Amino acid sequence: MNWFLVGGLIGPILIWPLHKAFPKQSWVALINLPGLMGATAMMPPATTLNYNAWIVVGTIFNFFVFRYRKKWWQRYNYVLSAAAGVAFMAIVLYFALGLENRSLNWWGNEGEHCPLATCPTAKGIVVDGCPVHGSLFFFSKNKK
Repeated sequence: MNWFLVGGLIGPILIWPLHKAFPKQSWVALINLPGLMGATAMMPPATTLNYNAWIVVGTIFNFFVFRYRKKWWQRYNYVLSAAAGVAFMAIVLYFALGLENRSLNWWGNEGEHCPLATCPTAKGIVVDGCPVHGSLFFFSKNKK
């Protein structure tokens, strides 16, 4: 934790000369170090490596490709936004289903409700109360 304190002190000192050296560049003023550093702590399933990769890929596609290859960006941006939706739902599902929360009671955390789920699926194995695998006429054979 002490190293993050040092990083928090040095970060703005590195951004300030950039802002003074490039006053007409609007992107320098958009650098938000507390947002970049603090948001990584709020994403438990992702590591900082994942987060930094998202920043790089997002910058390339939403800044450079958008600026220099507008038609290509228009064609593939929908796919990229769908991928972002999948990532968002992965985080939601992690918190909704992955945690050991016993107060959450729904059909998915109570085990299997189908009585045939414990039946064997290999051919030739017979268990009382289970259908024989591979038999198309299971019900007609058992009625005799």
